[in-house]
Order: sequence, then structure tokens, then C-alpha cells
Amino acid sequence: MFRHVADIYPGAPVYTSLFDRRATGDLVDPARVHTSALQAIPGSARYFRLLAPLYPAAFEHFDLERYDLIVSTTTAWAKGVRFRPDAVHVCYIHTVSRFAFAYEQYVGGLTARHGARAALVRPLVNRLIAWDLRAAARPTAFIANSRNVADRVRRYYGRSAFVVPCPVDVDRFEVGDGAGDYALVVSRLLPYKRVDLAIEACRLAGMRLLIVGTGPALRELKAAATGTRTEFLGALSDGELAQVMGSARVVIVPAEEDYGLVPLEANAAGRPAIAYGRGGALETIVAGVTGEHFAEPTPESLAAALRAFDPARYEPAALRAHALTFAPDRFKPRFRALVDEIASGKRPPES
Repeated sequence: MFRHVADIYPGAPVYTSLFDRRATGDLVDPARVHTSALQAIPGSARYFRLLAPLYPAAFEHFDLERYDLIVSTTTAWAKGVRFRPDAVHVCYIHTVSRFAFAYEQYVGGLTARHGARAALVRPLVNRLIAWDLRAAARPTAFIANSRNVADRVRRYYGRSAFVVPCPVDVDRFEVGDGAGDYALVVSRLLPYKRVDLAIEACRLAGMRLLIVGTGPALRELKAAATGTRTEFLGALSDGELAQVMGSARVVIVPAEEDYGLVPLEANAAGRPAIAYGRGGALETIVAGVTGEHFAEPTPESLAAALRAFDPARYEPAALRAHALTFAPDRFKPRFRALVDEIASGKRPPES
């Protein structure tokens, strides 16, 4: 996502709290990138989650006074940048900050796993929530990546948001044959992603499961997978992921997602997806055509969907065609035109 917005404005500098050339240096020219003071902290790339209390100040301290137009893309912090009163800031928002609306799922699970005392963490998070609400009032306009996120912006921030669906890097994938005997999960290994639910559901359904991704919940998930047909593949290259996804019987999205990117990546590889039937997956999966939804966030509900699932019902070419409607070449002109209308005053920012 970051790369595609940067591509729309090829001459513009890029401001970010942290920049890891090894991980993202191929997404944007490093010469364009300006980082915050947090970049100088040893180990910041690895322990970036622990820096959460410092991100508000990091973004507020960027000097953007010379810019007439600021375009940010964010899940939390970048909406809080400061700018001239006569400038325009359009924020492409991918979710309301999770620590603000899903504390127990997002923060509570991590504090429990790392031995942090909730009594000490909660006051800190409350201060971040207060900052988050103030910061949400700053952008001239919001563009959300889904109707689901736009609704969340309205409920939690009291702001309206335009909607432009997030682009999918379809060219990373080719249509596979689905010949593998496994289901696939591609996810950061965080508590709220509910990878544990997929592990138990596949155990109940007697299905092999491959998991791609890394994160702080890895140890607990491996323990939960003891005695099941689950394999953890860790982080994969783009080529490796494309191969694993194209060979999957089905791709599982076990948690409520803000947008629902993984089902579209599965479709780009010619594979259907099964996702929890809430949130963004309702916008990116066409039930019975590109995948299915399961009704309840329980292993039993997902296991029932897996047992009833027949991959032969889904035409790989149709799945690929669906993903192509979310391709970057569809996203970029639409996004640029909307930003231009907002900046020129032709489109009221709170319409």
C-alpha cells in the first residue's frame, strides 16, 4: 500500500517513523525517505511495538510547513502530523487505531503473553487513546480502504470518509493448480488474528494446515498446534508465498479483518478463501463465487465450513478476474483524482 501511494507522487519526499532498507528498501527509493528520531534507537526495527508511546511525538515533530498537500497512509500514527492551516492533509486510513477500539484483543493479549502488568499498561494506553482522538480531528479529509473502516471512522472519530478499496499486488501471483492437500493461513502472528481458531478448526476437520507469518504469538500457537497437522513456514519470499498459495486447497482468514486483503491475494493465485463473515471480508469475498464466509468466530463454525467446502466449485480464471478489479492500475487514478478534488475544493472533505 505504502509503495502505491508513493508511486502516485513520484517526486514527493516520504516521511516515516522507521525505515528498514532490508525489508522495504525495494518499495521506495531510500533517497526519498525521511525518518524520525526513533530510527536512531538501537533495535528499533525489531522492537517497534515497544515504541508505541513515542510515535505521537515522532510524527508531530516532522516539519511539513513547506508543503501545500500532505497525503498519509496509516493505521494509527501518521494522521497526527502537523501542517500549515492553509495546507491540505488527506489521510488514507486502514483502520481506527486498534488500541482505541479493541483494547482487550489487541493490547490485552500481548501484555498477557509478555508478562506486562495491565494495571501499568492501561493508563498509558488511555493517554494514547486521548491523543488518537485529537489527532483524528486534524486531517482535512479521510479516505478509507473499505466501507467497514469508513463506518468505524464515523463511529469512533465522528468523521466521514470516502472509500477507495486498497490495491492488491496481483502481479505477485500466478494462477495455481490448488493441488496441495492443505489449507493455508497467511497472517501476522498476533492474538487478535485468531490463528489459534484456524488451528483448532483444521484439527476438527481433519485437514492439514500451513501457516505463513511471524509474530509474538508464535510460541503459544506452536503449543496449541501440538498433535495437529499444522506446519509453521515463517516468513516467505514473494516467490515462495505465490507458490504455496497457488497450491493451497483453500486460504483461511480466521479473524475479522479491516479490509480483507488476503482473500484477494488468494483469488489472484486462483484459489478461493474462507473468512469470518464480518468486517472487510464481506466486501472482498463474493460468497459462492470467490469463496465463503463462516458465521461464528468459533473452531466449530469454521470446521463446518471446511467440511462443506468443495474447491472444484470455484473457477480459477474467475477468481483471478475478481482480484484484477482491485489491481494497482485501477486504484492509482481513482485515488489521485479524489485527492485532487479534495485539494481543489471540488469535493467537500466531509461529504
